[in-house]
Amino acid sequence: MASLWVRARRVFMKSRASGFSAKAATEMGSGGAEKGYRIPAGKGPHAVGCTDLMTGDAAEGSFLRLYYPSCDDTDTEETPWIPDKEYYQGLSDFLNVYRALGERLFQYYVGSVTCPAKSNAAFKPGEKYPLSMANFLSSTVIDESASATYFCKKKADSEPEEDQTSGVEKEWIYYRKLRAGEEERCLRHKQVQQRAQECIKALNLILKISSGEEVMNVLNSDFDWSHLKDSVDTSRIAVMGHSFGGATVIESLSKEIRFRCGIALDAWMLPVGDDTYQSSVQQPLLFINSEKFQWAANILKMKKLSSNDTNKKMITIKGSVHQSFPDFTFVSGEIIGKFFKLKGEIDPNEAIDICNHASLAFLQKHLSLKRDFDKWDSLVDGIGPNVISGTNIDLSPTE
Repeated sequence: MASLWVRARRVFMKSRASGFSAKAATEMGSGGAEKGYRIPAGKGPHAVGCTDLMTGDAAEGSFLRLYYPSCDDTDTEETPWIPDKEYYQGLSDFLNVYRALGERLFQYYVGSVTCPAKSNAAFKPGEKYPLSMANFLSSTVIDESASATYFCKKKADSEPEEDQTSGVEKEWIYYRKLRAGEEERCLRHKQVQQRAQECIKALNLILKISSGEEVMNVLNSDFDWSHLKDSVDTSRIAVMGHSFGGATVIESLSKEIRFRCGIALDAWMLPVGDDTYQSSVQQPLLFINSEKFQWAANILKMKKLSSNDTNKKMITIKGSVHQSFPDFTFVSGEIIGKFFKLKGEIDPNEAIDICNHASLAFLQKHLSLKRDFDKWDSLVDGIGPNVISGTNIDLSPTE
């Protein structure tokens, strides 16, 4: 499927679940090559480009990465998977590892990994593309639920005549852990509200660009945003996310009817507000869960949203873990992957294929795509190798 895929640009990694969306043409490929780590190459017909966009300041602007079908005749470089050392530092903080040690380890193991989406490659015009807004494991620029992110601010010593990019610097923001006595649900609900608003803000921005409005990019980029004029099919817009991003999908659907459907990958339901369960999510919704991450209380919240609605589905991928959806499952190696639960019992390639195919079938149905993705309709019903309908979790009442 050729589509535009927008991700709120604030986490230390790209998600493999994006393989069926904006860059559905080529799923991510990379190389910690000398160590044998590779993220599988894409299987679609289009080359893929990506570009970053930041508008305004941290509070008022948007920060996103756009993946898009690109022209084949490009010699631009592949995009670094983790472009700044500060992402290593943020991940180290999140994992309770000394920054100096964590930065060295991550740099050694994944520092050379790249994403085969070509940075700022020429956009491939000629049709209106579906649009998928995505939110993975990350957070907004200012809510402190990402491992690391940043916004750009004017340098204190910059002169008025300096150009737009040389006069700014990055202000980094890191994950905020719970303070003593702080109630997690309250904090995470506030953060998921911020995330949902950012998804909607990013949607508005892309639609403005598609309508022909000029955009001022704070970041240094050669990408010509004017080429996106008339490129978005406004009747085919979806929202997707993993983990905390899965909760963001639900909140975004409840707040924005322009999202025609949503896909929540191994969603963490704690942040979802109580009012959202009161019939406020009308759009079709697909839950794709791992076998090893979920628990009864979390699943029951999903079922509360999906009961008595045939357009809301739930499937579980056998042998998968929570990290079977993001890229780390492909670059971690067998020993580290198993130890940190980045790999499950199922082959990562098979797990991501199931996820992608089920998602494509779901999107075809609910976005009225004229494709052949209906050949995977059975997966959406939990029929096929290594997939089950519903959940593997025992939901029987306990004594």
